[in-house]
Amino acid sequence: MELPKRVIIIGGGISGLSAAYYLNRSGIRPTLIEKAPQTGGVIRTSVQQGCVIEAGPDSFLATKPAALDLIREVGLEDQVIGSNDRQRITYILKNGKLARLPDGLMMMVPTKIMPLIRTGLLSWSTKIRMGLEYLRRPNGPQPERSVYDFLLDHYGEESIDYLAEPLLAGVYGGDPKQMSANSVLPRFVEIETRYGSLTRGVMASPRPKESGSIFKTLKNGLGQLVEALRPSADILHGTVESVERTDAGFSVRTNGNWMEADQVVVATPAGDAAGLIQSLNAELGDLLRNIPYNSSVTLALGYRKNTFHHPLKGFGFLVPKRERIYLAACTWVGNKFNYRVPDDMVLLRCFMGGDALNENDEALVQAAQRELRSIMALAAVPVFHQISRWPKAMAQYIVGHETRMQRIESIVATIPGLHLAGNGYYGIGIPDCIRLGKETATKISRLVGCRAG
Repeated sequence: MELPKRVIIIGGGISGLSAAYYLNRSGIRPTLIEKAPQTGGVIRTSVQQGCVIEAGPDSFLATKPAALDLIREVGLEDQVIGSNDRQRITYILKNGKLARLPDGLMMMVPTKIMPLIRTGLLSWSTKIRMGLEYLRRPNGPQPERSVYDFLLDHYGEESIDYLAEPLLAGVYGGDPKQMSANSVLPRFVEIETRYGSLTRGVMASPRPKESGSIFKTLKNGLGQLVEALRPSADILHGTVESVERTDAGFSVRTNGNWMEADQVVVATPAGDAAGLIQSLNAELGDLLRNIPYNSSVTLALGYRKNTFHHPLKGFGFLVPKRERIYLAACTWVGNKFNYRVPDDMVLLRCFMGGDALNENDEALVQAAQRELRSIMALAAVPVFHQISRWPKAMAQYIVGHETRMQRIESIVATIPGLHLAGNGYYGIGIPDCIRLGKETATKISRLVGCRAG
């Protein structure tokens, strides 16, 4: 069967690069167009004074296999390292002081009694309510609810404020009152339907086989994966100005020039995809535009160890919204992963919300130092800093996301050769994006009669 004249991938983040890799492996070499000077999207690794710094995500969930599968396939398996889970202590800021997150929590669901009883993070009324949740009985499938309403029904407001919200903020950076429980916590919704009680359901569910650390990464940073994937496509840096249908497929205008393609993969944030697709189908463009995104800022602060006197035990801390000024979280990088920080250095990685996006560098560093001084009594002065701004980078799966995605899929099915990939649809983590990129490549390969790997 004749191979396609060209497959064009718009967007060089991990979704687009994964699609390119699997297409190339099946015998179809795509052209990938990326508007930024470098590929990788939010995955960006650098080194300062021996410290390995991740500007975006620093790891991925090992329980989702797509990332590890891809890493093995590109020959980086010997570079995989896990988090130091024996040191995995996380703190939550409450009333200006760091309180240890109780052991045995699966997200916000308790699976051990004594750590919950002993914690100073929650009041006794909340502890009793969380204990009584075990007695709930199933009541069948429920209408779609927000994460807030879903968890409020099970564990009460304080558990949301000091468990669920800070934990979810590190992944989605969103508001539990807006996020869809069905899309953000699908496993827990299924457990509720079957067991009624989340606690009883989690405790009764089969535990995954132990395979080391929960979080995995690459020894020299996730940028290693980006570099391994880049040769899979002919990469063109430029801005895609329009995508139009033709009798033979599509015309894609980039930097004032037109390229023809049989298949087009739009692997950009949904809002950017909306602008490109609007002319193909106005409703589809509107649906994509209505998928909201939040912004974030990461700030790496490097210190000389001989000036850093605060004891570091654990992975770092989270700041609930009701306690938050700028800092949403801080990771003590050298504790979380080996190979990241030299023995004579300390590296802190701070996460700030979208409100920090437009502050200048000096103001952000000063704000972080003020808050670290208040939270950790940290008087040391950093010898370097690195700031990464990520405008509209974190997709928000708000209530109604499932219904929106059903309609999006039905419309895309009427436009042969058009494919969507990215974090705006079925998961924002690295494994989710890789999985969707692979599924897209497999679909294209099958369409043209090639064997998908």
